Amino acid sequence: MIPVMNVQRQYASLQNELDEAALEVLHSGGYILGPKVADFEKQFAEYCGAKYAVGVGNGTDALVIALLACGIGAGDEVITTAMTFVSTAEAIAQVGATPVFVDIDPDTYTMDATKLEAAFSDKTKAVIPVHIYGQAADMDEIVKIAHAHGAKVIEDCAQAAGAKYKGRRTCSLGDLACVSFFPTKNLGAAGDAGIIVTSDEDLYKGCMAYRVHGSGLNGAYTYARLNGQEFDEDKIDFHGNLPKYYNYLVGFNSRLDALQAALLSVKLPHLDDWNARRREIAAIYNEKITNTALTKPVVADYNEHIFYVYPMKVENRSAFRAYMEEKGITTGVYFPVPMHEQACFAERGYKHGDFPVAEDLAEHGVTIPMFPELTDEEINQVISAVNEYKG
Repeated sequence: MIPVMNVQRQYASLQNELDEAALEVLHSGGYILGPKVADFEKQFAEYCGAKYAVGVGNGTDALVIALLACGIGAGDEVITTAMTFVSTAEAIAQVGATPVFVDIDPDTYTMDATKLEAAFSDKTKAVIPVHIYGQAADMDEIVKIAHAHGAKVIEDCAQAAGAKYKGRRTCSLGDLACVSFFPTKNLGAAGDAGIIVTSDEDLYKGCMAYRVHGSGLNGAYTYARLNGQEFDEDKIDFHGNLPKYYNYLVGFNSRLDALQAALLSVKLPHLDDWNARRREIAAIYNEKITNTALTKPVVADYNEHIFYVYPMKVENRSAFRAYMEEKGITTGVYFPVPMHEQACFAERGYKHGDFPVAEDLAEHGVTIPMFPELTDEEINQVISAVNEYKG
């Protein structure tokens, strides 16, 4: 079978470097935070064109911590897209806020910026646009609308590490950005891992505090900021004890570990080349897939897509997937249930028909193999199978 994604091939291409990096960490005895994490945070922030990065346990934690650093909680509303992985909306609910959904653009599948203004209320404190499938949302318009309402913008870059919008990298376009390094992502760890990126020092200190139980100077500073108090570092006295034992916020144990940071540091210099190969494969698909029974993806002219997946639409998805399975080709679905129809958000009172574009994608969307190590032979096999599908 030709898989939709394959992490083993990427590991094989860098096996010696990755093994050496892992063994170095194992021999060091320093497994939690430390210089490996600090080095990767600096590298990734610079790569994105931002000032700070905070490594955390996973992409979902990144979203939760980013929201809390913005002071968002019970009674607040956060707007996001109806088409995303559940963690985007789940994070909003986990901090006690209410997720408010908007539909997606019919071409790019990202948040429809023309629908954003109508979703605002006096309770709205943030907007989370999702750069779904590796393509950036229309960030200039989204940021303009959000900031006009005094709302923060938190980019969900789980699928978009390295993508560009009008020449600028994602993770540098809003107030904060959250990235997942789940193993299948364009930049993947060997387990769960995530990062928060920002150029706002206040938000950076808040994220640093929340990832380690709300403790230490960053915890004290953030507590004062969120409660409208003056902060005087000279008055903070830990009485000769470790700052981590002084907790000012109810935080988390969510730290990017040294092993994952070391592996990601090996991979980061290759990310642009891997993304370029994804675009090359997508260009071949775009040119050679001629079957009109399937709708091919559209890239906004202001975007440099990184094709985390190659999304298509087909009328009878079940039939197409069964056919491709017979041809020895795996397909995927990202995602079969839009957020407003998930059981966990039933109390929001949304109904089928509220977000028709997201619902259409959920019903008809399908992906075909897309990863940098696909061979030309495999690419041609996929193309032939898709073109021979009778619909």
